Amino acid sequence: MSDPKRFGLTGASGYIAPRHMKAIKETGNVLVAALDPFDSVGIMDSYFPACEFFTQPEKFEGYLYDARRRGQGLDYLSICSPNHLHDPHIRMALRAGADALCEKPIVLNPGDLDALQEIEAETGQRVWTILQLRTHAALVKLKAQLEAEGATGQKEVDLSYVTSRGTWYLRSWKGRVEESGGLATNIGVHFFDMLTWLFGDLHHVEVHQRTDTLASGYLELERARVRWMLAIDETLVPEGLRAKGQRTYRSITMDGQEIEFSEGFTDLHTDVYRRTLAGQGFSLEDTRGAIETVSRIRTLPLVTPTLTTAHPLLTHA
Repeated sequence: MSDPKRFGLTGASGYIAPRHMKAIKETGNVLVAALDPFDSVGIMDSYFPACEFFTQPEKFEGYLYDARRRGQGLDYLSICSPNHLHDPHIRMALRAGADALCEKPIVLNPGDLDALQEIEAETGQRVWTILQLRTHAALVKLKAQLEAEGATGQKEVDLSYVTSRGTWYLRSWKGRVEESGGLATNIGVHFFDMLTWLFGDLHHVEVHQRTDTLASGYLELERARVRWMLAIDETLVPEGLRAKGQRTYRSITMDGQEIEFSEGFTDLHTDVYRRTLAGQGFSLEDTRGAIETVSRIRTLPLVTPTLTTAHPLLTHA
């Protein structure tokens, strides 16, 4: 058995970091150093109690370079920091002799992908990302089904995702467009990746609404027409479900039939880690379509939807 890979991690106090810690442990590897300006990181003791911890990026980066000089450098840096820090933290990883394994959105702007590819070439290191829906068993099965059908016309798809958030959301970095990329980028990028993965390249995009709490619009892909809505506003959960106390609603339909993938999310990060460790992870180029889509959604002028392009949950608005 090969020696465990040495991981670092940025954004250790964040919501998604424990999934990365769990994946590092479950793949038989070790977290040796972590960074976060906030020190509420006791969760690390459940996974890697001997992990070094830093609150200052300069000291963390110095540790990485010193470790490399001693022949104990990182193999991978897992990046769970706020979205606007992904690009500099990826650069930190590559220049410290490590591959980067970065949460989505990997960057905020498509041009950053080109610059990172140049640094990959300079350093010989790789940048990988977490596109976990591509490993979900139900969606892998659906993709195989669609490919077996071949070119059979365009599917009619509705994407609805409401994930209610408290007032903290808009007061945090997630509510600042320059740091998070906005709602469609922060909570929607993996759905847009899934759609292009399943239905092909983007041909047309419209944005109908774009506020701090709601984004909606219409996409035309090679093999699908998609009406989409993403929101953090609890009032957009369908009334019957809201009456039962449900604050989250996720639905994707294709030609009127629900695509069921609500189960099976538990180990998707670990699955992506296994793929990445085997050299079969998701690359900068794999994520380009989604980054280009959310960048356009962030900047396009709003248009008025038609009866056929308006999202069905918003037609009353």
